[in-house]
Amino acid sequence: MRALIVDRSVPGGLRIGDVPEPVPAPNQALVLITATSLNYGEVKHGIEMAEEGTVLGWDAAGVVVQAAADGSGPAVGTPVVTLEEGGGWAELRAVRTDWIGVVPEHAEPGAISTIPVAAGTALRTLHRIGPILGRRILVTGATGGVGRYAVQLARLGGAHVIASTGDPAKHDEALRALGAHEVVSGPTQAGGGLDGVLDMVGGPQLVEAFDQMGAGGTLVAVGHSTGEGENFPFGAMFSGPGRDNRSIVTFMLLFCAGLDRDLTWLAQQVADGVLSPEITWRGGWDDVPDAVGALVERRLHGKAVLDLA
Repeated sequence: MRALIVDRSVPGGLRIGDVPEPVPAPNQALVLITATSLNYGEVKHGIEMAEEGTVLGWDAAGVVVQAAADGSGPAVGTPVVTLEEGGGWAELRAVRTDWIGVVPEHAEPGAISTIPVAAGTALRTLHRIGPILGRRILVTGATGGVGRYAVQLARLGGAHVIASTGDPAKHDEALRALGAHEVVSGPTQAGGGLDGVLDMVGGPQLVEAFDQMGAGGTLVAVGHSTGEGENFPFGAMFSGPGRDNRSIVTFMLLFCAGLDRDLTWLAQQVADGVLSPEITWRGGWDDVPDAVGALVERRLHGKAVLDLA
C-alpha cells in the first residue's frame, strides 16, 4: 500500500513509498483512510526523531473495511475518525477501537480528519479546568489547530474567552468570529483573575499566564512551541488573597479513557457546522513538502489536511 515514509534526504523529510499492509490486533479495526491532518508536533519533532522508513500520522478519517476480531467497535462500512500513535499517513490503518469515533454519513472526511489531536486535546483540557460556564478562560497560541478549537469549545461551554496571539491586529476578526470575546497579545494583557488557561506556548508565556490566574485557577500546559523552559521568579508560587489554590497540570491525550465517545461527539459537531475545522491548507500526496514547510516555519495558522483517496 502507499504511504508517506520518513526519509530525511528529501525536502520535507517525507516521500511516497510502498509498505506492507497493517495486520490488526484483535482489538483493532482496519480502516481505509480518505483524509489525514498534519500537526506541528509530528512534522517538527516526529520526522526529526523517527527511524527512516517510519509511517507517522496521528489523525485520520476513513471507512472501516475490517471490523475488530474481538467484536468491539464499529462495523464494516462505518465512516470513522481515528487516533493512533502513527500510521495515519497511509492508505490503510489498524486502530484500537477505543480510539475510533463514529462519523455522520454526511460529514466531509477532510474536515473530520482535523479532530483527534486538535479538538480532542482542546476538549479534554477544558474538562480538566472544570465547569467553565461564566468563567474567564485564556487560550494562548490561539491561532493554531488546538487553539482555534479551544476558542470555539470554550465559547460553546459558556466561558468568557480571551484569545492570545502574537499578532492581534492580524487575527482579531477571525478569532472573534470563532467565539473570542477578547483578543490580546499575551497573558499580561488578559486582566488577571483568570479561572483557567489552556497554554499552547510554554516558556515565559506560561509563567506570565500563571501569574494572571485568580484563586482556584487551573493552567493546563498543552504545548511547548517556544522550546524554552519555564523559569518562575521567587514568589511566583506564593499564595494569598485572590491567588490561593492555583494549579498547573499536564496530561497526554493518548492516556485518556473514553476517547471514542469524545471523537464521536466532536465529529457530530463538525459535521453539523457547530465547530469549524479551520482548514488553512489542503493538498494531495505530492504536496506534502509544502505543508511541512508551512507548519515548521509557522506560516500556517489552523489545520493542514491531506487527501489520500
